[in-house]
Amino acid sequence: MYGIYAVSRKRRSLHSAAVQQPSRSPPAKAQSRRSTSFDPLAAKAFGDAIRALRESAGVAQDQLALSANIDRSYYGKLERGERQPSLGLLLRAARALGVSGATLVHETEKRLESAGVSKQRAGQSSRTKVRL
Repeated sequence: MYGIYAVSRKRRSLHSAAVQQPSRSPPAKAQSRRSTSFDPLAAKAFGDAIRALRESAGVAQDQLALSANIDRSYYGKLERGERQPSLGLLLRAARALGVSGATLVHETEKRLESAGVSKQRAGQSSRTKVRL
């Protein structure tokens, strides 16, 4: 009985492989806009603030990245405004610079204001677009 079961099972699998239906790709979904928390103006202002503080302290990028436990290439992207830091990363960078996190945020806000970004913008919803 065992031999018959194995043979019939084998035939079934061969048959199902030979009679495969053509694969249909799922219908294309309409591209939806995803919300993002990345704010290029804030990222650039943060990068400028952290670079100014680092240079005033006389520390090289790789030294600061090492002392803040941040990947060196990622730290470079932070300074160029290509990445936006998490809260934990912001606090580690501030500690490595010898300033408080509040000081680093304040320096970032000053740069945003000097760039003409109003304080009102901070309270806007993420769905509202701002053209500058």
